[in-house]
Amino acid sequence: MVNKYRQDKLPESSNSYWTNYDELPIFPKLNTDIHVDAVIVGGGITGITTAYLLTNAGLKVALLESDRLLNGTTGHTTAKITAQHDLIYDELIRNIGIDRAGMYYESNMEALNFIKKTIELHEIDCDFSPQDAWLYATTEKYQEKIEKEAIAYEKLNIKGSLVDSIPFGIEVKNALIMSNQAQFHPVKYLTALVKQIISKGAQIFEQTTAVDVKTRIQPTVYTSEKFSVTADYILACSHFPFYEGIGLYSARMHAERSYIIAAKSNIKYPGGMYLSADEPKRSLRSVTINDEEMILIGGESHKTGQSEDTLKHYEALEVFGKHHLGLEAISHRWSAQDLITIDKVPYVGKITQGQDRILIATSYRKWGMTNGTHAAILLSDLVLKRKNNYQDLYRPSRFYPIPSIKNLIVQNANVVEQLIKGKLQLSHITTESIANDEAVAILTIDGERKGAYKDKEGKIHIVDTTCTHIGCEVDWNSGERSWDCPCHGSRFSYTGEVLEGPAEKPLQKYDYKMIDNLTSDDSGY
Repeated sequence: MVNKYRQDKLPESSNSYWTNYDELPIFPKLNTDIHVDAVIVGGGITGITTAYLLTNAGLKVALLESDRLLNGTTGHTTAKITAQHDLIYDELIRNIGIDRAGMYYESNMEALNFIKKTIELHEIDCDFSPQDAWLYATTEKYQEKIEKEAIAYEKLNIKGSLVDSIPFGIEVKNALIMSNQAQFHPVKYLTALVKQIISKGAQIFEQTTAVDVKTRIQPTVYTSEKFSVTADYILACSHFPFYEGIGLYSARMHAERSYIIAAKSNIKYPGGMYLSADEPKRSLRSVTINDEEMILIGGESHKTGQSEDTLKHYEALEVFGKHHLGLEAISHRWSAQDLITIDKVPYVGKITQGQDRILIATSYRKWGMTNGTHAAILLSDLVLKRKNNYQDLYRPSRFYPIPSIKNLIVQNANVVEQLIKGKLQLSHITTESIANDEAVAILTIDGERKGAYKDKEGKIHIVDTTCTHIGCEVDWNSGERSWDCPCHGSRFSYTGEVLEGPAEKPLQKYDYKMIDNLTSDDSGY
């Protein structure tokens, strides 16, 4: 077979294999005011699954997505459906107790079983495949951590096997196996759910950005184009909550980016899904692309906006693949953004105590296929007033002192550090010295700090580098050609348009101040 993929370099642009699936319908913008039983903001796995559950229960539902459905984190995942979420159960037992740690495992297994049963019910062709999940260590430090994790499995009655090798050319100290997990094609699966939602009369609107909520007799969502959706319930499933209320979510979460390449290998893949406990992370699973078996190699996590050269992360995965997996060529590369809470458990439920009709789901710590699915189940139970045993575990207003105090201090000290660091940077570079397809994150024009990107045709795109969220200075992401904020993870295109929240407004051309956002009528603050 002729090799269709370039062997000498990474793909030029970031492009997720999942989002190339072309059977997902296109939906219009919202262009009028409407009234529904429930409005869901966010067209990823949580928003779509919640809409599926609520329409099945007979509710009138509207789903709003600022871009296209499944073009966010759900469309850029590794798509492992598993309750093996890295090293987590020993830590949860120590920090939140054995009962809550057990509930975390049970809820994620329930999510896996929900996905499996839904696929069977609707006969969805989405490459669903049962797999064992492997967590392995290559150093003595992490060998000990895996041994502790195995003890945690025993305490929680999780079926696991501690072994001393994995079926790859990777020398390991030990590995922990969680059997009967799975993988799939997330966009194929959720496209089938979207079609079910439409058949039940739900309304879906793309290119419709929700920016604020007004809490009156019935809560109302307002869009950037001044249209409104009034509903009995508002469900914020938009990765970072588009509306924070007084929940201070920006201070209680941080954003990380990680990287994936789809690689053709000269070895036979042995089955299973793999994750290194050590840093830098290495994630492996198989995937079929154009009838060829390939390997998804992921890892290289870092805080968003805090990496000097993001292309180097792709290159590191390529080197790993060549050394251990016989990598021959790369068909796709892409990255994902994930949010992490201060206690590593997602926030799902009432946005704040006393606001029973505004619900959120966020911060899945890179495990969105199960966490996001279970969030949808919990949200729908809250709307339908059904008992859910996991409500207290995921309650957004919770506070566990052992992990939360330390992580809250460390996380927000980092925000302050990045804010000050960005303001002190100076540069004497001119636009004339920038090469095509190159950017300069610090450029002084008329005494103001700007960012400049020169595209492949030589056109200069200049933006004010002050993030429109709280005023930190964005940095250039060469791997995605975007401007990324190191404080709370907002991302912008090279022309300044919002790619990821919490920022709601594009980067400006003029000198932008934090007060501009805080005093705006359509801000979510």
